[in-house]
Amino acid sequence: MSDEPVTGHDLSATGALGQWWVLARRLIRPSWRTGEILTAILAPVAFTVGFYVPLNLVMTVYGHGLSSYAQFLMPMIVMQAVSFCAIAAAFRSATDARDGIDIRFATLPMPRWVPLAARITAAAQRSVIAIAAALVCGALIGFRFYGSWWHTLGFLAFALLIAIALCCGADLIGSVSSSPEATTQVLVLPQLILGMVSTGFAPADQFPGWIQSYARNQPVSQFVNGLRALAGDSTGNAGVVDLATLGPGLAWAGGILVFCGALAWSHAVRRTG
Repeated sequence: MSDEPVTGHDLSATGALGQWWVLARRLIRPSWRTGEILTAILAPVAFTVGFYVPLNLVMTVYGHGLSSYAQFLMPMIVMQAVSFCAIAAAFRSATDARDGIDIRFATLPMPRWVPLAARITAAAQRSVIAIAAALVCGALIGFRFYGSWWHTLGFLAFALLIAIALCCGADLIGSVSSSPEATTQVLVLPQLILGMVSTGFAPADQFPGWIQSYARNQPVSQFVNGLRALAGDSTGNAGVVDLATLGPGLAWAGGILVFCGALAWSHAVRRTG
């Protein structure tokens, strides 16, 4: 991935917000020509085809509780899409750490939060595109929003919050590892484990009894449950939009943001001495 060239004068001549925007543009502009945006668009397409086509008939036979499997599966397509954006964020931060860019930025007169904020801004941009692509794919297979307009806005806001939380955690892992290839390989495994053993593809009661509790309560399931309730369903079985349904997912997302933000700050302080 090639980046926009950034000089010390570009950064030192502006305030903190200007520095953030300069560094964010450094990441956003090349993403349109290096294929990162294309990947954010095509990933939900691949997930939709790869999950919906083989599982639709099976889950229709075994049951999923909603009006269609598209309605049931859609939150998981969003989750997979933003997870890939998080992996891309980890690759980016690991590349910057490996190439010494973080150390170079640390010598410039800028707040320590600026490089991280710029990377997360670029990751959020990719996440918005990925979520939009996932919604288009969902609409093509029959997904619809059945709640009020603020439920729909809540769905979009919750999806973006999850994306930013995951990208923040992945960015931290990448900046610590300093190995882009190893980082992406490591992050694929938890994505597969948490995704496959969750309520994103099938209800918890269709798992073996010994693992049902884990499948029902792990973070991906809590994210999916909240998104499913916000999307609604014609049967009324998607879940109630209340604190009991949304609270666990919001707590997981908020906890990841706070925990990883604190660790990222501590890592930046140690790196700059």
